[in-house]
Amino acid sequence: MKTLYLIPLNSMANLEEWLVPICICVILPVLIVWIVMKARKHEIDRRSEVMLKALEAGVPIDAELLKPKKNPKTIKENLMERLTGACITSLMGLAFLALGLWGGHIPVASNSVLLFAGAVMIAVGCGLFISFFAGRKMLAKEIEAEEKAIGTPKE
Repeated sequence: MKTLYLIPLNSMANLEEWLVPICICVILPVLIVWIVMKARKHEIDRRSEVMLKALEAGVPIDAELLKPKKNPKTIKENLMERLTGACITSLMGLAFLALGLWGGHIPVASNSVLLFAGAVMIAVGCGLFISFFAGRKMLAKEIEAEEKAIGTPKE
C-alpha cells in the first residue's frame, strides 16, 4: 500500500519551510480575531454586570450607558487617514520597484516578485489617492458642516 503525503517530510528544514508559512498565514490571523472577539465579549460582560448591579440597587440608568462606546472620527479625519495610507503604499511601491530594478540580487525575493509587488502597491496607492480626492470633493459640504458644529477653523 502506497502512502501519499502532501508535505514531504525528508528533513526538519523541509518541515520548517512548510510549517512557518502555515502558522503565519492561518494560525496567526485566527489568533488575532479570537483575541479581539474575547476582548469585546469581556467589555460587554463587564458593562452588563454593572447595569445589573445598578438595577438591583434601584439606581436609575442613563440610556447613553447602554449604547456601545465608539470613538467617532470626523469625515476629515477619515479622509486624512486615506491620504496617509495612499502616501505610504505608493512610496513602498516605488521602493519595491526601485529595489527590483536597481537592487541587484536580493536573497529573499526575486526581482520579478519585487516588481510585481511594487506595481500592486502603486496601484493600491493610486486607488486610495483617487478615493481621497473624490471623497474630498463629494463630501465638501459635510466637512464644512461638521467643522461648524465642532467649531474648528477651516484649514
